[in-house]
Amino acid sequence: VADLWSVYSKPVPANSREVWTLFLQCSCVTAAIGGLFYNWMFASLEYSWHLSVAMAISFSLLLLLALFLMHPARCVFSIIMPTLGTKQGRKLLLSTCVMIVVVNITPNIISNIKTILQVIKCICKNSSESLSNSTALLETATWEFGDAIQETVHSIHIYKPMNGHFQFSLLKNSSLIYQQMHLAGEKIGRDFLAVELLVKDAVGVGNKVVAGFSMLYLCFEATCYLKNYLTNLRFDNFYITKKLERLAVDRKAAHLLVGSSKTLIRPTGLKLSREEVMLCLVQAMLLTVALMLMLVVIAMDHFAFSMADTAVRKATQFSVVPVALSIKYSVSAGVPWLVPFLSKIPGIPYQEIPLQDFERSYHHHLVFSSAHCRISPPTPPNPSVLLVMGLLFCILYATVFLETYAHRLCRAIAASFFVSWEEKRVLHLYKKLCRKHQE
Repeated sequence: VADLWSVYSKPVPANSREVWTLFLQCSCVTAAIGGLFYNWMFASLEYSWHLSVAMAISFSLLLLLALFLMHPARCVFSIIMPTLGTKQGRKLLLSTCVMIVVVNITPNIISNIKTILQVIKCICKNSSESLSNSTALLETATWEFGDAIQETVHSIHIYKPMNGHFQFSLLKNSSLIYQQMHLAGEKIGRDFLAVELLVKDAVGVGNKVVAGFSMLYLCFEATCYLKNYLTNLRFDNFYITKKLERLAVDRKAAHLLVGSSKTLIRPTGLKLSREEVMLCLVQAMLLTVALMLMLVVIAMDHFAFSMADTAVRKATQFSVVPVALSIKYSVSAGVPWLVPFLSKIPGIPYQEIPLQDFERSYHHHLVFSSAHCRISPPTPPNPSVLLVMGLLFCILYATVFLETYAHRLCRAIAASFFVSWEEKRVLHLYKKLCRKHQE
């Protein structure tokens, strides 16, 4: 591995064997990166497969030429790898999490809401149909009640009214109700589909912009790091490296490193300075805010499924509501205010004539649900989505604390590519320590 890295980090290969070794290394790296690039564009950013293939092949060929021919390009590319463990890498992972939520969780929530609306539509349709059919009960009751009145008044032979039946208007054609319910359901479905497409397109475009910007910024940040490393001797130069230790021992000044151990950091150790720890905690808090937002969306998915499942189960358990119409009618014919006068006239006895009593009950049942309703089953949350989200956020939290070590690795990579410049930086730091010791 040390020999391979030595060939990879050399400015110019020494012989043909190193040339072929470097070419094979660059080919393997570009093939792996091209495959990851294709999967990222096709699966995460949802580009078409032919565009993803074309972009991956073009990117791989350009990367192969740049790595094989340009020594600084190999250094910048190598610095990009640990930079993925910094905040720029976290932005890429967060954009991936957002895309997973949009593609998998948001349609699931909307599907469960549609199921709830289908249950409501079914209940409204069946209840309105049942209520419309109940008017036939009123028609039967009023008609029989009219027959009873007609028979009674015919037995008096004093006054015969016209048809004694009640005229009751019925809405026997329920197609208008069905049509209105269907139009309302179609309109709600179109509105939900438009909202779903709008949210998916907006978040998809935003995610692509953020992902593209993050990739460009990764390259820009790695290039800026190398540029500062090669132009500024003080940039990122506070590490106790092996070269610094050897220089101090050769010049019999090892005590300088002991006294400065509180301000200098050994890049091979696990020690974090107080400033580095505080920065990690701040980044972890910001990441927790993003995690809470994702958990809210996941909780909405579970809540929507619970509501849809409960609505479907309760709709099938709706009991039939019995409706009873009881009519009790009793009347007698007579003129009470003529009693004093008629009683004085001989031969005309006055009495009230009892009419026929009417007492009947009519029964009907209101139905709120039916097996003929087309209700799509509720869609349960996908457990694999939650597993992937949890894994990605574990990686995100790991990068918060690995960011410091990623910066140290960037420093080690740059030092291995530019050995002579690293010696100048070590000498500059040694002189700085000597001046502080003399002061």
